[in-house]
Amino acid sequence: MHEWALADAVITTAKKVAKEENLIKVTEIVVKIGELQTISREIFETALQQVLKDAPDLFNEVTCKLEIEPAGFKCMNCGHEWLFSDVKKNLDDDETESIHFIPETAHVFLKCPTCKSPDFEIVKGRGIWVDSIEGEK
Repeated sequence: MHEWALADAVITTAKKVAKEENLIKVTEIVVKIGELQTISREIFETALQQVLKDAPDLFNEVTCKLEIEPAGFKCMNCGHEWLFSDVKKNLDDDETESIHFIPETAHVFLKCPTCKSPDFEIVKGRGIWVDSIEGEK
């Protein structure tokens, strides 16, 4: 159900940016979703469309684009960086689901592909944010 709160936050952010930028119409909102963010994309898209229906005329002709940011990791031991997609094939469905549900569990199931250290950080692919807003003045 947090998809609805996220959709509302996106539109609230777009309203704030539109006001700051003196936009009379918002034409495009690009939202980035981290690969490890646990949301239902379908519900989020539905929520966005519904929130936009109730939004001011400022959003009459807006296009919302959702883009997935791949999850990335960096080894604290050797500095090697890799993507979740590089190692996902070595995981079973339950392990993959665990990482998507609680990203910190990656440390249980993954190791650096180069030095095999379990000491790494998640450097990208988490969260959701408004990446850009386009409009007319």
